Amino acid sequence: MNTVTTRPVRAFVALGSNLSDPEAQVSLAFGELDTLPSTRLIAHSSLYRSAPWGYSDQPDFINAVAEIETRLEPGRLLEMLLDIEHRFGRVREFLNAPRVLDLDLLLYNGLIHHEHGLTLPHPRMHERAFVLLPLTEIAPECVIPGHGRAASHLAACAGQELQRLPQIRSTTETLLQAVG
Repeated sequence: MNTVTTRPVRAFVALGSNLSDPEAQVSLAFGELDTLPSTRLIAHSSLYRSAPWGYSDQPDFINAVAEIETRLEPGRLLEMLLDIEHRFGRVREFLNAPRVLDLDLLLYNGLIHHEHGLTLPHPRMHERAFVLLPLTEIAPECVIPGHGRAASHLAACAGQELQRLPQIRSTTETLLQAVG
């Protein structure tokens, strides 16, 4: 099985955390995405605070979306995302459980794909404000294959409250300020 494409493709990854300093976990995960082989981070959204989904007896989540350019095939990319989760300490106790880090492959170059463990586009992304709002922040014209423009689904998510957090400084900016 080939794990690398000949041309880079555009993909979007949702990030979420609600344990062990969630803002830091998501911020560090942006950097991890940029270190994947044959992959570079193009953009990332602001961080958003949202109520838990599915299982409510847990802390609020910090969510974001990253845009990457990659030559990795979707299955290989998903494997590497799961590896990052594992290295961050992700434990899958039960459905919608609290987590240190959650990385979901949302979109991969407009591909519609379904096999065990990987469905593209992500099957419920068009129903979740914590995905749609950060996604449309960095890609306002983004289209979800089979569902249309991502922004057109935001109105249906009006009851899902999200709080945009103040911009975070990059690690480089923080280090430069500390030194200078």
